[in-house]
Amino acid sequence: MAAVSLSFSSSLTQHPFLPQDNVTTKHRVLHPTAASRVFRCAFASPVRKTSSSSPTPGSSSPKKRIWKEGEFPGISLPNRSKRTPIKNVKKTIDRKNNAKAWASTVTESLSDYIQKKQWLQALEVFEMLRKQPFYQPKEGTYMKLLVLLGKSGQPHRARHLFDTMVEEELEPTAELYTALLSAYCRSNLIDEAFEILNQMKTLPLCQPDVFTYSTLIKACVDNSHFELVQTLYNEMSERLITPNTVTQNIVLNGYGKAGKFDQMERVLSDMLENNTCRPDVWTMNTIISLFGNMGQIEMMENWYEKFRNFGIEPETRTFNILIGAYGKKRMYDKMSSVMEYMRKLQFPWTTSTYNNVIEAFSDVGDAKNMELTFDQMRSEGMKADTKTFCCLIKGYANAGLFHRVVSSVKLAGKLDIPENTSFYNAVISACTKAEDLMEMERVFKRMKEKQCQPNAVTYSLMVEAYRKEGMNDKIYDLEQEKQMTEV
Repeated sequence: MAAVSLSFSSSLTQHPFLPQDNVTTKHRVLHPTAASRVFRCAFASPVRKTSSSSPTPGSSSPKKRIWKEGEFPGISLPNRSKRTPIKNVKKTIDRKNNAKAWASTVTESLSDYIQKKQWLQALEVFEMLRKQPFYQPKEGTYMKLLVLLGKSGQPHRARHLFDTMVEEELEPTAELYTALLSAYCRSNLIDEAFEILNQMKTLPLCQPDVFTYSTLIKACVDNSHFELVQTLYNEMSERLITPNTVTQNIVLNGYGKAGKFDQMERVLSDMLENNTCRPDVWTMNTIISLFGNMGQIEMMENWYEKFRNFGIEPETRTFNILIGAYGKKRMYDKMSSVMEYMRKLQFPWTTSTYNNVIEAFSDVGDAKNMELTFDQMRSEGMKADTKTFCCLIKGYANAGLFHRVVSSVKLAGKLDIPENTSFYNAVISACTKAEDLMEMERVFKRMKEKQCQPNAVTYSLMVEAYRKEGMNDKIYDLEQEKQMTEV
């Protein structure tokens, strides 16, 4: 036990804050129990003296230990380390939270603009986002923007965005290349789309797949380049890429629109004999839509029954096609019967359902029933889209209610309805029917300011309006402008 006491006393004498007098002697005469008591006290916190009570020998109040086990604290020194003031910590936390909140707000704004198909605002917000220190390029963001620009008729901006993505060292994929190719296809730039296809062939990790070829085939059939369709089919066969049902449906639609019904039936027969690309409800919708748009109601109904016999069940879009076809032929009884049948089978009425009914009344200038349908649509919580307002504007113009055209345009603005080329064409058409050429020119100017590319329908409407007034100089200027945009 003396060894324990000696070892402990030597540790005491080495401490600079304790007196050196008689320390060793004092511990040598201690009773063994006293020595053990000193050993215990050495590892306890010092007892704080108060005026009301005095400490008893061997007792200590429990305190939080601030040293490691096995170390003797000696005299506790005041903590001299500088702590960051609480208010500064709060400022740092608030600053970080504000940065996170701002980043979240910008990201939400970008998603909102993409969802609303407002491509110009989406690009502006995206550029703002790229300048931030927390920005990390993501494939999903670029994919959404490429698809949006393609649908908005902005292939060259899509190309620039794709190049920006590559500069940011984000590895392109076959899906991203296909989205870029689709942007050119939607604008009927077939040569540029084939260039992208050839570029994909040279990249081992970006080889074209069935979706790439299907997209390009659709562009070819839409532009009646059927000789290129067979070339692409042969190329797919060489690459061991099997056309799927989507590919065949695209070709079916193209042959049908071109009036090549023999080829259409041949493709359909091949689908019935092939187990890899059997006809589906999209095939059914494609065929009945073709005959419905041509006004061949009997053929449409016959094919509908044929597909039902094949075991293919209709869906909401199938019924919407039937409603649209009956509405265009003013067969309102059959149109109502289909809508009631949808209710019976618990198929929901969608925005497209209401649009087809509104369009049926719009074509004949039946403003009253058109408004009733629109009011019912809103009362049931259906969200109107661009086509809804195109039909409303057209319907009011056909009815000669041009003040309602203005109110519809204002309502579209309040509801944040995307203003695309079709929307402006509907307004320009209304202006021509009202013989208000000055307003027509203002709408045309606003259309270009909003980066909505005028198409053949736009120029045709304006040329016809100028021709009625004998404004040949205006017609010449428009034709020159059209040629410049086509370059």
